[in-house]
Amino acid sequence: MPKGLVIIPTYNEVENIAQVIKLTLDLPEQFDILVVDDNSTDGTREILEQMSAENPRIHTIFRSKKLGLGTAYIVGFKYAFKHNFQYVFEMDADLSHDPKDLTRFVSALKEHDFVVGSRYVKGVSVINWPMSRLLLSYFANLYARFVTGVPIKDLTSGFVGYRTEILKKIDLDRIKTDGYGFQIEIKYKLYRQGFRFSEIPIIFIERRSGHSKMSKGIIWQAFWLVWKLGIFGIFSK
Repeated sequence: MPKGLVIIPTYNEVENIAQVIKLTLDLPEQFDILVVDDNSTDGTREILEQMSAENPRIHTIFRSKKLGLGTAYIVGFKYAFKHNFQYVFEMDADLSHDPKDLTRFVSALKEHDFVVGSRYVKGVSVINWPMSRLLLSYFANLYARFVTGVPIKDLTSGFVGYRTEILKKIDLDRIKTDGYGFQIEIKYKLYRQGFRFSEIPIIFIERRSGHSKMSKGIIWQAFWLVWKLGIFGIFSK
């Protein structure tokens, strides 16, 4: 089967990283894993060094400071280009995404250019979020979809699979957003270029261990980005 690379950004995920890697390696598709670590100080790096030394399918990039999720994925995409992976996947390190769903992603990528693991394509599939956060996420996606014109119901999803060849059509060095903004921007750019997408339902489970890396700054960055993308779309038709 085509080579697939699962990119997992990390920052202080000592409670989760070994398990998410093991679950991914146990899948029948024989994925490789690239962990991009932003100078974790809780023991995550030591676990990664040991696991990567023991298994050639585990690759690591250690960065000297916290540079964010968006740049971590861009580094991972370029790694996939260099090493000729046909498929590339984004997945969180905190077990909120079920690695078993990667098997469904591979099947969908046979007929589509990118696949979004969606919390909202069939109702709402989120477990253990407070109502305030659920409403914020749901209506933020509704707002982003309306303003940008991109008909993806979960634009902020961080569980995504791509044919690597389509990522080469984007100027990755021009993407400066992080978090939600990064997820919206890359889906917008791919949709505007006419690439075929599919949304498949997933169940998102809030992390059981560790702490969320989301911040108000990332949320506001995404809010203003949506307007920029919407205005660009109007004037570029």
